[in-house]
Amino acid sequence: MKKLYYTSFFYAVLGLIAGVFYREITKHSDFTGDTVLVALHTHILVLGFMFFIIALILSKVFQVHEAKSFGAWYIVYNLGLLITIGAMTTRGMLQLNGEDISFLPHIAGLGHAILGAGIIWLLILLGKRIKE
Repeated sequence: MKKLYYTSFFYAVLGLIAGVFYREITKHSDFTGDTVLVALHTHILVLGFMFFIIALILSKVFQVHEAKSFGAWYIVYNLGLLITIGAMTTRGMLQLNGEDISFLPHIAGLGHAILGAGIIWLLILLGKRIKE
């Protein structure tokens, strides 16, 4: 359960840094257009910080962390989140310069798909723990 707490803490800090980064980088660049960096802060806080706080609560109540595949789930979910964050950050930084790479939304979409699978996987683990 400590791993879930530390992961949540990490994403809380990263999400807050992303919010400040967005504000400062757009101000420094005199950027007034649209960029995906605006959503980065929220994505990290909700899909990282809040999600792992909820996972921590589920572990405390239902011992979800004791399920066989919990370790694999943890790696897959974090991988999906880091892919999403990386693609969004890269695309947002390119957008500040008026550039874009056409495949970056697809990579972010892949990250989101992995996150979706991770959410379903966690629900399956929870369902098994509730049945026991």
